[in-house]
Amino acid sequence: MMNTVVTYEEWRQISESFSHQDQTKGASSVLSWAFSTYSEDEIVYSASFGAESIVLIDLIQQIRPDARIVFLDTGLHFPQTYEVIDKVEARYPQLRIERKQPALSLNDQAIQYGDALWRSNPNQCCHLRKVLPLQEVLSSSLAWISGLRRDQSPSRAATEFVNRDEKFRNIKICPLIYWTWEDVWAYIREKQLPYNELHDRQYPSIGCFPCTSPVSTDGDTRDGRWAGLTKTECGLHTR
Repeated sequence: MMNTVVTYEEWRQISESFSHQDQTKGASSVLSWAFSTYSEDEIVYSASFGAESIVLIDLIQQIRPDARIVFLDTGLHFPQTYEVIDKVEARYPQLRIERKQPALSLNDQAIQYGDALWRSNPNQCCHLRKVLPLQEVLSSSLAWISGLRRDQSPSRAATEFVNRDEKFRNIKICPLIYWTWEDVWAYIREKQLPYNELHDRQYPSIGCFPCTSPVSTDGDTRDGRWAGLTKTECGLHTR
């Protein structure tokens, strides 16, 4: 296996070298490159276990059956999210799935920052329960995989296959950038993959339960996250 470190100067050239004119719109090629470039300890998939995650997990295990996958377990997820993780673990027993918890318990967070921080300061809550845990995970990794798609929202429209990640100071690999929401569900149905049943209840994007609502219109798949606020990202994909 190659152990090549991709420099920041090379990332765009590599990203543009992949074709998306194939059955997986480039995803399988990107993942094959990623797992041949980085060793098992140098690359990790940060999975939300939403619809895109289920697709990526299935694609990843075809290439690296024992890939490392991290779930940022904020302690505020829906029961249905934990249920789908259990189903994925049963279907792909070789995958190394870690449920990464924040340093602060919810009780300690309430003592230090007040009750329901997700209401009073959602950015701070995301920072404590998502950004800092992922930062710890990625401190020993050279690259991480994400399920971002270009048509999810305007803020993600310029995402490349391989991205220079300023926040975590490494390389962020996004194999699904050319997939549509319809592509994701066609794959899930074709492969009969387990998925979060909240998707059947008009939840296109599923995060922590206090900050996730069902949507009633066909629009941005990020609708329903932090409803009523200008906030659209948890902070993992912003500088």
